[in-house]
Amino acid sequence: MSDTEKLDWIKVAHVDDLPEGRVKTVTARTTSICLAHFEGQWSAMDNHCPHQRGPLGEGTIEKGVEGACWIRCPWHGWDFDPLTGKPPGGGVKDHGQKMFPLDIRDGAIFVGIEPEPERVRTVTDVMVDTMTNWGVQSVFGMVGHSNLGLSDSIRQSVADKKLKYYGIRHEGAAAFAASAYGKLTGKPAACLTIAGPGATNLLTGLWDAKVDRAPVLALTGQVQTQVFGPGAFQDIDLSSAFQAVTKFSQTVLSTSKHAELMSLACKNAIVEQDVAHLIFPDDVQTLPSTKKAATPAGRVAGYQVTPAQSDIDASIEMINAAKRPVIIVGHGAYGARDDIIAFAEKIGAPVLTTFKAKGLIPDTHPNAGGVLGRSGTPIASWFMTLADTLIVLGASFSNHTGISPKRNMIQVDYDRMQLGKFGKVKVPVWGEIGAFCAAATPHFKPNAQADDQITELAGRWDMWRTEKHRRLAEEHGKGIHSFAIFDALGRLAPKDAIFSVDVGNNTYSFGRYLETKGNQRVLMSGYLGSIGFGFPAGMGAWAATQDIEALRGRKVISISGDGGFGQYPMEFTTAVKYGMNITHVMLHNGELGKISKEQRSGEWPVWETSLQNPSFAAFAKLCGGHGAKVSKSEDIAAALEKALAVDGPSLVEIMTDAELV
Repeated sequence: MSDTEKLDWIKVAHVDDLPEGRVKTVTARTTSICLAHFEGQWSAMDNHCPHQRGPLGEGTIEKGVEGACWIRCPWHGWDFDPLTGKPPGGGVKDHGQKMFPLDIRDGAIFVGIEPEPERVRTVTDVMVDTMTNWGVQSVFGMVGHSNLGLSDSIRQSVADKKLKYYGIRHEGAAAFAASAYGKLTGKPAACLTIAGPGATNLLTGLWDAKVDRAPVLALTGQVQTQVFGPGAFQDIDLSSAFQAVTKFSQTVLSTSKHAELMSLACKNAIVEQDVAHLIFPDDVQTLPSTKKAATPAGRVAGYQVTPAQSDIDASIEMINAAKRPVIIVGHGAYGARDDIIAFAEKIGAPVLTTFKAKGLIPDTHPNAGGVLGRSGTPIASWFMTLADTLIVLGASFSNHTGISPKRNMIQVDYDRMQLGKFGKVKVPVWGEIGAFCAAATPHFKPNAQADDQITELAGRWDMWRTEKHRRLAEEHGKGIHSFAIFDALGRLAPKDAIFSVDVGNNTYSFGRYLETKGNQRVLMSGYLGSIGFGFPAGMGAWAATQDIEALRGRKVISISGDGGFGQYPMEFTTAVKYGMNITHVMLHNGELGKISKEQRSGEWPVWETSLQNPSFAAFAKLCGGHGAKVSKSEDIAAALEKALAVDGPSLVEIMTDAELV
C-alpha cells in the first residue's frame, strides 16, 4: 500500500470556493489547514503560523520586496511560500510549514491526513469522569478559547451519555440555571466559562446559590500558567474574585492530585450545600494523564441528625400547653414535607410558609395558611398575630417573612448556626426536621382549651377568596389585574408543576394570589432577590426533569415581569435549541413596577423606571418558539392552556396594569 493510500482523504472545499490568488481556512476532521490557490495551482499547509499560531488562512497573498509573492500571516506579518510553505531567508523559520497532500476530484478538493490517532487521556478527562462519578449530570456553559481542553473532555462525556450539556448565551444565565437546579434537587449542576469576563459573569448567580444554600460546581478556564500575573489578555486573579462566594476554590496545576481536587469540589458542593469552584489554566487542561477517576465511595456518610431527647421533651411540653400553635415552614423543610403535614394534622395547627417554601403544603390542604410576609396572604398574617406558640421548621427568619419574635418559639434546623441567629428562642432544636416531627407527633396530647383553628382557617380562606375576586372590578382599561392571571394559572397548572419566579411586583402577586395544589414546587432568588432569575431558573429546572427520575415529565412554568425577562431574553433561543418544555408567563407593564411603587411610597418622584420594549410574543416566535399576547382578562385562560400544551418553549405576554398587584 502506498503512503497516500494510508491517508484519510477528506473533502474540504470546491474549486469554485476560492478565487485565484487567495487563501482560506478549511478543516479536515479536526485539523486546521490553510488552503491556497496561486498561479493555477493549489496547496494545503498547516494553518498555524509558528510564531504565535496565527491563522494563515485568514491572511493574504502579497508581493514581497523582491517581487516574490508570499502568504502573509494576519497577526504579525510572517511570510510563507503559497505552494511550498517555505519562509523567505534564513533563521528559525527555515523548516517551513507542514504540507498536506491535495487531490482534486470532479471539482472537489480533498486533503490527505493521517488516520485519527487514539485519543490521549488528559487531566481534564480524569476530572470530568470524577465529576460524573459524583453524580453531576448537567453542565450549563459557554465554550471559549481558554477552556477548549476542558470542553473537549465534557464533549467526550456527553458523547458517552454520562453528561448533558447546554450551551447558553450569557454566563450569568448558566449560574442561575445551576442555582435553580441545586435548589430543586439538592444536587449540583456545573457551569462552564472561559477566563476573565466569562468567569466574572457567573458571580451574581453563584451568590444567589450561596445565600440560598444551593449546591453548584463552577468550572472556569484560565490563561496559561506561564503568563499568570503580568496582565495577559483576560488574566485576572480568579482565586481572589471567587473567594467570598465559594466554599471551595482551587487552581488546577500540572502537579495537582487531579481526581482528588474534583472530589473535594463535588463533596463541598454536596455536603455543604454551597458553591465549589475549580480554575483550569489553558496549558494544564490537555496534559496527558494515566490516573484513574475517583468515586464518592467511602467519602460521604449518611446524614440523619436526631434531636436531643431533652429538646424534644421541652418542645412537646410547649405544644401540649398551646391553645393556638402555628407551624411556620421554610425552604429548609422541603425534604420533610410528609412528616410536617402529618404533624400539623395531629396537633391541629395551621401551616404557614415562607415565600421560598410556597407549595410545601398545598393551599388546598385544610391546614394550609398560605405565605407569610410581604408577599403573603392576610390569612397567614391573621394566624401569626393570634398565635401563642410558633413551631418554626427550616426557616431562616428573613425580614421579608416577618416571623414575630414576641411569641413562644420552637425552632428546628439541621444547621446549628441558624438556631437563634437573630435572637433568643425558647427551645432551639438541632436536628433533621423529619426526625423532630416523627419524634414529637406520637406524644401530642390535645389541650382541652385549644381553639379550633382548622375550622377558623376554612372561614378565613373563604373571606380571602371573596376579596380576591372583588379586586377584578379595579380594572379600568389600563391593563389586566395580576389576580386574574394567577387565578387562571393556579387552575390550569398541573398538580406537579415546577414554578420559577423572578422578582418584582409579579412575584409579590404570585405569592399572594396563586393557590398551590398537589406537590407543586416554587423556585426563587430568595435572599439575593436578583432580577433576571426567572427564565434561566426555568432552564435549570427543566434540565433537572431530564436527569432526576422523580422529576421526569413535570411541567416547568417560569414567571417574570418585562424587566426580569429583559435581563436574559436571548436564553429563549437556548430553550428552543434544546427543546426545553418551559412555559414562560410574562406580566408586561412597561416599567420596573416595584421600583416605581417604592419611589411613590418613599415620597420620591417616579424616575427612570419606564421600559422600551418590543412585542415579546413576536420575539418568541422569531426565536422559533410559541408566542401569544393577551390584552383582556377573558382571554387569559385560553392563551395559557394553549401555551401549556406546547411541547417546547412558549411565552405568554400579558399586558398588565402596574398598579393592580
